[in-house]
Amino acid sequence: MSTTAARTGTLMTLASMSCVQLGVAASVGLFDRVGPTGVAWLRLAWAGVILLVAVRPRPRSFSRRGLLGAVALGVVIAGVTMLFLSAVERLPLGTASALEFLGPLGVAVARSRGRRMLAWPALAAVGVLLLTEPWHGGVDAVGVLLALGAAGCWASYILLSQAVGDEVTGLQGLAVSLGVAGAVSTVVAGPSVIGAMDWQLLVVGIGLALLLPVVPFTLEFLALRRLTTAAFGTLMSLEPAIAAVVGLLLLHQVPGAWPVAGVLFVVAAGIGAERTGARHDVAVPVPSDPAQGVGMSSSPLRSR
Repeated sequence: MSTTAARTGTLMTLASMSCVQLGVAASVGLFDRVGPTGVAWLRLAWAGVILLVAVRPRPRSFSRRGLLGAVALGVVIAGVTMLFLSAVERLPLGTASALEFLGPLGVAVARSRGRRMLAWPALAAVGVLLLTEPWHGGVDAVGVLLALGAAGCWASYILLSQAVGDEVTGLQGLAVSLGVAGAVSTVVAGPSVIGAMDWQLLVVGIGLALLLPVVPFTLEFLALRRLTTAAFGTLMSLEPAIAAVVGLLLLHQVPGAWPVAGVLFVVAAGIGAERTGARHDVAVPVPSDPAQGVGMSSSPLRSR
């Protein structure tokens, strides 16, 4: 890995995480109009349409296992998006992001070996306590549960993306998954928000879909061609900190000293786990048709 490639990959990864958090912050402004699940539907529906049209997945490219995996992945993508946005409605962005990050942290720890890995969940647990400050008695328990549900979906996303990536080359699996996610979110949220739709909201939805997940996914796929899995995962561990900064600057969510320390604990746990728990057994598939893009990654990519 050359220095130039590593630098470019690092910038792409940081830009991707920034797009994700900017997309979430932009979504908050629409909660009063269509609610968090309505915003999730708006984003996922457009993202599914955009990728299905752009990629045009071919049915013959999928094995039965690959197609079932892509469908399951789409259900998980819908779950993580709706649960996370519902959590953000109740919790500060930095807190919700840090709690959600427990999902990929758990996967990194579970796939690794050695007793020293037990230090990272312990560090993350301390971070969660500092984030939620239960001694004050004011924690939003529903918000915490929603964020932890999103964490479970993110963990499932990582495992399913590995399975789909091993079966399907290029962005075709992702296109099918986002199409399914759009359909699932339509069933869950569509009936309650379609009546509130107007042309302005539909146009905003396209912008939100591009900001998250279309552009971040593209940047992450390109970054993974330049970075090792461990390096990429370590950079991704910075996302809760980026979320806290975006929450402060755009949503005026001023965290206290304990939540700031909690975010730092979770970030440190994520960096430690990713550096020692990266997956090495499966390489990213190289497509025979370059126009189809790279294979789906085993790293913690996500759509929320």
